[in-house]
Amino acid sequence: MFPLQFLYNFFYIAVVTDFEEKKKKAVQYDISMYKRGDLLEVPRTLFTHFGIYLGNNRVAHLIPDILPVLTTDEKAIEKMVTNNRLILGVIAKKASVRVDSLEDFAYGAEILVNHMDKVCSRSPFEGEEVARRAEKLLGSVVYSLLWYNCEHYVMYCRYGTSMSFQTYQFCKVVRKIVCSKTSSLLSFLLCLFIVIYMGSVSIFGILPTLIIPFTIWMAS
Repeated sequence: MFPLQFLYNFFYIAVVTDFEEKKKKAVQYDISMYKRGDLLEVPRTLFTHFGIYLGNNRVAHLIPDILPVLTTDEKAIEKMVTNNRLILGVIAKKASVRVDSLEDFAYGAEILVNHMDKVCSRSPFEGEEVARRAEKLLGSVVYSLLWYNCEHYVMYCRYGTSMSFQTYQFCKVVRKIVCSKTSSLLSFLLCLFIVIYMGSVSIFGILPTLIIPFTIWMAS
């Protein structure tokens, strides 16, 4: 239990001061601009975070969080998820669909409203149905950066389809890098180097040297 208690102390207590300082600088949002069931987007440096507005300054969103694994202290868990908690949650694949204020959800960033309506080919549900779906899924979930993240959650709530355009774009870029002629050549040279270095000039050493680059070449 000592390592868990140590992690709890480090990622909760040591971060409280930083959290309180940042919260003082939080932007005030006009809640009259948002309707129950609206899909909210918050552009960040590397990604966009998504949530569903429930009304009365409350937003339901899926966010990675390691703290519920380390403690059952509800008051600690209810505090805004810090970057440390989020990153460890991603690594541990632990997340929760939780309700936060607009300020805690957006963290001072600009909020886009229902922007996905222009992108998704499906028509959105009525606002009350969107909010009902969002509330029904509250609680702990298994997180996957690629296959089940905050965008999958809001897309299911508003459009009835669990998908992520961010994931699609990421996989597209990775495929372009991995499945390229350059990657094929580099993998061939790497395999050849390993075969020569290990002195494994046999059918079991030569076959991967040929098959792996050839597969990448054909996929490029």
